[in-house]
Amino acid sequence: MEYRPSDAAALYDAIPSWQPHPNVVEILEAIAPHIPLVILSNSMAELIPPSVAHLKAKFHAVYTAEEARAYKPRMQAFEYMFDQLGCGPDKMMHVSSSFRYDLMTASDLGFMARAFIDRGHEPARDGYGVNRLTDVRQLPALLGL
Repeated sequence: MEYRPSDAAALYDAIPSWQPHPNVVEILEAIAPHIPLVILSNSMAELIPPSVAHLKAKFHAVYTAEEARAYKPRMQAFEYMFDQLGCGPDKMMHVSSSFRYDLMTASDLGFMARAFIDRGHEPARDGYGVNRLTDVRQLPALLGL
């Protein structure tokens, strides 16, 4: 497939209209009153506000790769988040559908807990101490809610 700059422009323009995966909004709205939610996104800062608005839940903080000057899976992105929050990984749970970009690094950094939302686009991996969830609706129970 040949790359065309117009393809990138069309994708860039489409990103703000992307909607969350099924059930994510209701689950985040249920969790937010009990646990501070934080986003660490590989997004550019100008693209993240529409995505956050689509999620509807109240977030404690939202950080981007652009702000961190590093894309996940680089530890620098996570360390930027820790510095901003004044909190280390030993007090945090990381939830993601990506081992490669999130959960391997979260394991290396010593996150207190890790959850893999298995959406079938990336294989689960053994040896990372991850709770595998087949549906995001399983997350509140994992959190004791």
